[in-house]
Amino acid sequence: MKRTRFHDSRHTHATIMLEIGENSKVVSERLGHSNVSITLDKYSHVTQNIQDSSADNFSNALGKKSLEQ
Repeated sequence: MKRTRFHDSRHTHATIMLEIGENSKVVSERLGHSNVSITLDKYSHVTQNIQDSSADNFSNALGKKSLEQ
């Protein structure tokens, strides 16, 4: 197993929580940040899953099943 720093787990934790749709304010509080912008700027990453979910959510908002269909 690759050796990782504790700080790396914070990045992973924040990314996974945001990826599964957790509220960014909740993630920010879990990490102990005073401002949600710190969490979003420094600890979150736009993954392919987040991009796909965003596209599906927008498609659903327009009343379509999926952009892929």
